[in-house]
Amino acid sequence: MSAATPQESTAPQKPSYKGWAGIRRAFGTPSALTLAVLGFGSGLPFLAIASLTLATRLRDAGLDLHSIGLISLASFFYLFKFLWAPLLDRYVFLPLGFLGRRRSWLLAAQAGVGLGLAALAFTRPDLGVGPLVGWVLFTSFAGATQDSVVDAYRIEIAPADAQAALAATYTLGYRIGLIVGGAGALYLAEFAGWKAAYLGMAALMALPLLATLLSREPAVPELTVQRRIDFLGAFWQPFASFFRNNGVTFGIALLLFVGLFKFPDQVIGVMAGPFYLDSGYTKADIATVSKLYGIWAGIGGAFLGGICVAAFGYRRMLLVAALGVALSNLAFLLMAHYPSQIWAFYAAITADNVAQGFAGTTLIAFMSSLTDRNFTATQFALMVSLANLPGKFAGGLSGYLVEATSYGTFFLLSALTVVPTLVLLAWLWHRIRERPPAPARGG
Repeated sequence: MSAATPQESTAPQKPSYKGWAGIRRAFGTPSALTLAVLGFGSGLPFLAIASLTLATRLRDAGLDLHSIGLISLASFFYLFKFLWAPLLDRYVFLPLGFLGRRRSWLLAAQAGVGLGLAALAFTRPDLGVGPLVGWVLFTSFAGATQDSVVDAYRIEIAPADAQAALAATYTLGYRIGLIVGGAGALYLAEFAGWKAAYLGMAALMALPLLATLLSREPAVPELTVQRRIDFLGAFWQPFASFFRNNGVTFGIALLLFVGLFKFPDQVIGVMAGPFYLDSGYTKADIATVSKLYGIWAGIGGAFLGGICVAAFGYRRMLLVAALGVALSNLAFLLMAHYPSQIWAFYAAITADNVAQGFAGTTLIAFMSSLTDRNFTATQFALMVSLANLPGKFAGGLSGYLVEATSYGTFFLLSALTVVPTLVLLAWLWHRIRERPPAPARGG
């Protein structure tokens, strides 16, 4: 028997994340814990500036529904973060350059979110919405930048077969952040006022800041393309690469599918807070059922999605998730027909959040498989923006539809919007390959 060569004896064995043992190993990595805390930082400000908490605050101040819907569009930076993501892929944030490319941008964005939430604590929408809209714009830009960097960090810090687990732990942290930014903020608003609610959220941004300082910088992936050094090239190359890898027709179909996938859920987001209040529930009821119990239901759905994607692949799970999101909207018809009934509230929130959690993890795993690691932040930001863009704009106009018809009609129509998604998935079905992205170096 020949002796092992030095390379054979010293080469580290890369851990496998396949099978049930691999799934458990992936959930137990230090990166999984880091992504949970970073996810918390991403979820914490979202409801405060883009959804239920902000909408409830504005309704509490006496604004009408169509004004609330239009003001929610001030968080539009979350929809267009791919426009400046090329800068995050190409450059280091120089004042914090010693932290590395990903962590320098991440720390700066987290500090911006904390500052914006603190400033929103001192706005008075009852005296005029101008200052509030301005700080929502600032905070949404910082929050969108944070999201882009966290997504790139997740993809680059671990190999492809661990991504479903990291997506699940990120979603765990994200949804705990939603609990704090939703239920926590509403509880504080009920008993201590909106200023205390927003200042509390600003203080809690210290947790993801600390996680960023303590985490390691991902190894720079080995580039497989020659990057252009000019400014225009930084913006053009990521998009050209996506269509070069997938083809124009297939690439457009993929982007349309991503854009429509969560449309039934996104379109009702802005109207959720006003609907709960108009159905006779107090802010404490909303906090307990929607943003406390509901978030935990969503966490369960997210982990179920992570396990199912790891075990069965994402193609079949995309079909399950798309149907689940659409059908869960019909559960809100119970609340429309049985207002003030707490059982109806729990039933609707259970269906909605389990479906959202499952769909979110499934979509993240699918989008990660499409990402070229030469342009991680840009391409993933493009797909995340598209996943929210159509529903967000439709949600901004949803107040007009509700006032012209009824909440029940609105929820029924929102469920039917799944039809184009299913048609696209049928066309993509045999064209989607269960292929992971190229493995990260140093993961």
